[in-house]
Amino acid sequence: MKRFFNDIKKDRIIMGVSALSFVILILTVFYILFNYKNIPPFIPIFNQLPWGNERLTPTLGIFIPIILFTFIFIFNIIFSGLLYNKSNPLLARIIASVNLLLSVMNFIFIIKTVFLIS
Repeated sequence: MKRFFNDIKKDRIIMGVSALSFVILILTVFYILFNYKNIPPFIPIFNQLPWGNERLTPTLGIFIPIILFTFIFIFNIIFSGLLYNKSNPLLARIIASVNLLLSVMNFIFIIKTVFLIS
């Protein structure tokens, strides 16, 4: 396992992109915690559902995208490390970049949701 993380640390692109994704994840959590007192008791998180109560979730539901992204983040880090060890660094870098894209999209979703309900 130590060799696994040492291989990832060698590649500056994967390490940099993953660190930036993690920083954006932390910023998203702090943004939610900073605005948590201004969030109403029910918020629209499930925007793809028909209009009505199905779209709403309690205030703690604002953490659903964060939790899902955290699982995806961990999976992508492990997967890109496995691909890097199998002599496929380009695909590992692409997966790390997708991770960054997902973190930015998650941050934008949270910001738009908080602006919508505030």
